[in-house]
Amino acid sequence: MDTSYMPKVEAIERSWYVIDASGLVLGRLSAQIASILRGKMKPIFIPHVDCGDYVIVVNCDKILLTGRKIEKKTVYRYTGHIGNLKAIKYLDLYKNNPVKMLEMAVKGMLPKNSLGRKQFLRLKAVKGTEHGFTAQKPEVWEYIRKEKKYV
Repeated sequence: MDTSYMPKVEAIERSWYVIDASGLVLGRLSAQIASILRGKMKPIFIPHVDCGDYVIVVNCDKILLTGRKIEKKTVYRYTGHIGNLKAIKYLDLYKNNPVKMLEMAVKGMLPKNSLGRKQFLRLKAVKGTEHGFTAQKPEVWEYIRKEKKYV
């Protein structure tokens, strides 16, 4: 008979990672962050078990967008009232709240259920280089960079 390993909630060890987002592309960075939050790089990964780690992202104000997305892309939000569809250009979002831009991209890559909402709470993003999580002793995450240069 084939038996599989099922990790217990108490046995899951969570690590803290710091990612420096300066000069990185938003989509590629968000995909890696979502993978860390879900725990996909761990050998004990099971899709229905929350076994991910914490992620601290610094320098969110220096994230890059490729092509003309910063001028053309728009975020829509519906308030629930008739005729109240709010639209925000990515240029305005980038200037005013780059942390929100990263959070929206990562949230879109997580599962759309209670497990995904729980995993999203482990993302800590800050605008500058200083973060208040030094007591957790975070490790630096080595982001896999492509050789292509984005301007």
